[in-house]
Amino acid sequence: MTRKDIFSVHDFAKFTRTTRDTLLHYDKIGLLKPVSRGENNYRYYSHGQLAVMNLIRTFKTLGMPLQEVKRLKDIRTPELSNQLLGIQLDRINEEIEELLRAKSLLELLKNTIDTHLNIDIDEITVEELPERSIVLGDQNRYGDGRSDYDALLDFYLKCHEKYPELDLNYPVWAIFSQERLRKQDWIWPDRYYFYGPEGYEKIPPGLHATGFKRGGYGDTHDLYVRLLDYIDENSYEIRGPAYEEYPLNEICVLNDDDYLIRISIPVKKM
Repeated sequence: MTRKDIFSVHDFAKFTRTTRDTLLHYDKIGLLKPVSRGENNYRYYSHGQLAVMNLIRTFKTLGMPLQEVKRLKDIRTPELSNQLLGIQLDRINEEIEELLRAKSLLELLKNTIDTHLNIDIDEITVEELPERSIVLGDQNRYGDGRSDYDALLDFYLKCHEKYPELDLNYPVWAIFSQERLRKQDWIWPDRYYFYGPEGYEKIPPGLHATGFKRGGYGDTHDLYVRLLDYIDENSYEIRGPAYEEYPLNEICVLNDDDYLIRISIPVKKM
């Protein structure tokens, strides 16, 4: 092997993005020994060891203990290497899926906060909203001592049972039917829902009257009254259920009486 075929410790560490001390440690534990030593006792590594070192770095990044990496190196065969590489690829794919789910959730939360940072809570708007994908729960059951908490627990359980692949970490919001709105009964929701990329149901596009206020969960009576009065006074007609959301909540607000409540009601001109 000529000097053109080998690398000094300095060059080998640079090309493999590691350090001289790491290479000395790997030599000491028998994980990666230099192919030769010069007359000055300097260590030299081969071109082929670049790939080995990069694989070691990859396994270490994945959390594989060095002793396990060394065992693979010491007893390696094509069959065993193929099996262990397959196991590591499965781990990577699982981590990628988990990271993508986390990314989707964080993007939704950040976009929600961005959108509602400078809201005028005294203004009611009527605007055309696009179709939105949601995961929609069944009609909530009350009576026999059942509360809204029981209904919410049912929502989670049924979502997990029906769609086991779903990520249930998204914020959950409430729907109140037109009939409930007419009765001014907006204490316990008719149904629950959350936004998410896996949504199987849709909030239809169209005009929505939307209002905001600050308050805690369920502190919505005056906002519903304001919205219904606005709809009547401006010759609109309700054409669907109300969607009650808390875009600024415990995730980003310290005081639980200072959340931002958002209620949106589909309407049309009379």
